[in-house]
Amino acid sequence: MNEHTDAELEESPLLEEILGDALPQMRLFHVKLSQEGEERGLIGPRDVNIIWERHILNSAAVVPFIKAELQQRRFKSVADLGSGGGFPGIVAAACLPDCSFTLIEPMERRVTWLRECVQELNLNNVAVLRSRSEQVIQEVQHRHSMHLFDVVTCRAVAPMTKLAGWTLPLLRSGGRLIALKGKSAPAEIKKAHQQIKAFGGVDAQVRQAEVGTGLEPTNLVLIRKR
Repeated sequence: MNEHTDAELEESPLLEEILGDALPQMRLFHVKLSQEGEERGLIGPRDVNIIWERHILNSAAVVPFIKAELQQRRFKSVADLGSGGGFPGIVAAACLPDCSFTLIEPMERRVTWLRECVQELNLNNVAVLRSRSEQVIQEVQHRHSMHLFDVVTCRAVAPMTKLAGWTLPLLRSGGRLIALKGKSAPAEIKKAHQQIKAFGGVDAQVRQAEVGTGLEPTNLVLIRKR
């Protein structure tokens, strides 16, 4: 299935159907990505004309899963690991203003970008943390200066053999990892079986997430924290 260009999607009702009330913020985000994303190393040169589908709408595929996970919880906390250009963290945070998001990113230039986006999109529910997962896990486990999260999200960060140890310790008991993955997701889960188990992960599954009518679906890895 060929990806739709930004020009094709710009006037499509799909944008509002998928993004809802977050569409005005996502239009600002799209403009910023179009103007600065390639130059600042956040998107590749081949992505410049397919930002809506490749990055923004693909990221939005996690939103229904986060919403379903958090609907019964009083406090709704999400960590997005390796946020990079803001995928899926910035997009999900705009779509879910009643949830608290912490974007965890180690690279200074990407942290600067994320903080600019938070300010320019007026995302009052987002904190940006310059750190690595291992450092955050140490803080949680030893200093108790941070709380564990209900949901951890990530996109294109690492294979599951590494990702299990970087994400599952950030989740409170009963929380869930929701990771955007490619077609290799089933094989990754199988290969990472021991790591998932070692870090308290159970019920690992791959779900196909529909993005929108006529758009290519994406794969999500879902893992519950014991």
